[in-house]
Amino acid sequence: MHRCFALKSTAAALATVNSPSSTPSVQGTETTESSREETPESSWSRSTTHFSPTFDLTREYTFALQTNSYKEIWSKIHQIHHHSGDLSTPDLLSQLLQPNRSSVEEALRDATPGNLTRLACAYFDYSEHTSNLCLRLHRIIDCARSMYAPVHELLEQLPLDFDFITQTQQQCDWAFDVLLQFESLDNPFPNPDSNSNSFNDMRRCLAQMKLELDLHLHRSRKKIRLFRGATTSSALCLIGLTVGVAATAVGIAAHALAVVVAGPLFAFLPIHFTKRELHHIAQLEAAAKGTYVINNDLDTIDRLVARLHAAVESDKLLIRLGVVRGRDKYPIQEVVKQLRKNQPNLLHQLRDLEEHLCLCCATVNRARSLLVREIHLQQTRNS
Repeated sequence: MHRCFALKSTAAALATVNSPSSTPSVQGTETTESSREETPESSWSRSTTHFSPTFDLTREYTFALQTNSYKEIWSKIHQIHHHSGDLSTPDLLSQLLQPNRSSVEEALRDATPGNLTRLACAYFDYSEHTSNLCLRLHRIIDCARSMYAPVHELLEQLPLDFDFITQTQQQCDWAFDVLLQFESLDNPFPNPDSNSNSFNDMRRCLAQMKLELDLHLHRSRKKIRLFRGATTSSALCLIGLTVGVAATAVGIAAHALAVVVAGPLFAFLPIHFTKRELHHIAQLEAAAKGTYVINNDLDTIDRLVARLHAAVESDKLLIRLGVVRGRDKYPIQEVVKQLRKNQPNLLHQLRDLEEHLCLCCATVNRARSLLVREIHLQQTRNS
C-alpha cells in the first residue's frame, strides 16, 4: 500500500496519453534492464508509450528508480543536505537544477519578446520553485526522522515480548519521558487543509500555465493548417489554369504571369512562416509536456505528504492518550506496542516520499533541458 498513490497517479497519467499535449508521469525509464543510459528525448518517448492492460506499473516505477538521472539527483540532494549549513538557498538550487538559472537566462537573452518568451520565463520560474519545494520537503523528512529517532531507539531497546510489570522503574520512566517529549513536538509535515498549502498554489499556477500553452498550441497549429491549405489551393489553381489556357498564346501569357505572382508567395509561406511556427510549436509542446508531468508529480507528492501528516497526528494522539494518566505502566505499554506496529509503515512512507521528491527533481531537469534545447535549435536556425 505504501506505493498506492504513486501507481494510481501514474495510471491516471497513462490513461490520458492520447491527448496531443499530455505526457504521463512515468519518467526516465529505459528499454532494457542492462542499459540505464537515457536522454531527454528517449525519456519523453518512453513516457508516451500507449497504455495497455499488460503495462506493469511496478516495473516501470522500479526502472525509474534505476535511471542515471534519478541516482544523480538522489546523490546531489543528500550531499546538499549534508553540507546545507554552509550554503544559501540559491546555491542549493544552482547545484540541483540542470540547466540552472544562469544557463536559462543565457538561452533567453536573445529571445524575441512576446507571449512565447513570457511563457518560457514563467515555466522556468515554476520549475525552479518546484525543485525548491522538493528541497524543503526533504528537510522536513530529515526533521521527521529526527523527531522519531528517540521513539525508534526505545522500540529497539525494549524486547518484543516486553512487559512493564517485569521492567525496572527506570525503564518505565525512560519510556514515559520519550513519549512525552514526542507528543510535545509539532508535526513537521504541512497540514493539507491549510490555506497556505504550497502544493495547491503551485498546482494552480501550473494548471493555468497549461491552459495558456494549450491555447497557443491550438492557435499555432491552426495557422499551419490555414497556410498549408492556402498553399495547396494556390497550387491547384495554377494546375487548372495551365490546363484551361494551354491552347492559346494568351493563356500561356496569363499562366506565366500567374507563376511570377504566385510563385514567390508559394515559396515564402511554407519556408519562412511555417518553419517559424513549427519552431514555436516545438517549444510550446516541450513546455506543455513538462508542465503536465511536473503537475502530476506534485499531485502524487501532495498525497504522500498528506498521508505522513495524518500518520504523525495519529501517533501523537495515541501517545497523548497513553501519557494522560501519568506514569501508569499499562497504557504506556499499550502505546509502545501500537507504535511498534506502526513503525514499518511510517518508514515506508518516508522512503516513498523521498523517492518521489528525487523523481520530481529529475523530471524538472529533463523538462528544462528539453525546452532550452528547443530554444537553442531555433536560435541556431535563425542565425
